[in-house]
Amino acid sequence: MTNEADYITRPLWVKLVLLGLSLVVFITLIGLGNWQMRRLAWKNDLIEAVNTRAYDKPVALPSGALTADGHAYLNVELVGKYRHDLSRRVKAVTELGPGYWLMVPLITREKTVWINRGFLPSGLPDAEITEPEGAIRVTGLLRMTEPEGTLLEANDPEADRWVSRDIEALSKSARVLAFTQAFVDADHTGAPEAWPRGGLTIISFRNNHLSYALTWYTMAALLLCGMAYVIYDHRRPNKLEKEA
Repeated sequence: MTNEADYITRPLWVKLVLLGLSLVVFITLIGLGNWQMRRLAWKNDLIEAVNTRAYDKPVALPSGALTADGHAYLNVELVGKYRHDLSRRVKAVTELGPGYWLMVPLITREKTVWINRGFLPSGLPDAEITEPEGAIRVTGLLRMTEPEGTLLEANDPEADRWVSRDIEALSKSARVLAFTQAFVDADHTGAPEAWPRGGLTIISFRNNHLSYALTWYTMAALLLCGMAYVIYDHRRPNKLEKEA
């Protein structure tokens, strides 16, 4: 014998509240999927930019204003003299472990440009750091400035503690009138085991945004099916009414 209480349905207002909350979640899931699709377009543009710029022959540093969309990862070439006495170390973690990027101003005929000469592991003695003198030809990838620090830490110029390559702040700290829109990630030069270790710019990027978007859209579709079932269940005749 079936208990009559088994056929008691939720009040209409409860179903409306649940449907309203479900609608909010549905819109949120669609929004997350759309955001991932925008990220997918951005990542595809970035990969295309790297493939078309980073592997071309080196060119002179462009004049005028630079933009991330138009100039990031451009393979450039400069000639100048390093100011090793004005070098700054920026906290970094690479495939070689924790350490620092060695940022050094390069004095060229046209302008002063900050060069990321490469990676230094933590605890490396200064005597093992190479410091080429005289006119130097530098090739590498153009990178845009990284102002203010990271999400977790801020640069502290007064304490000479750097967590991002904020070129304007580095220039003020070193008291040099330098090009502040970008810097150059230098290729490695010298012996393979020499420090700093250049050429570590990441130019291979993971691209999982499409799978993430499909995940959000699938969850939204399942939720929509659940909402449709709730509406259908409310509209069908109550079983108690049938038996009456």
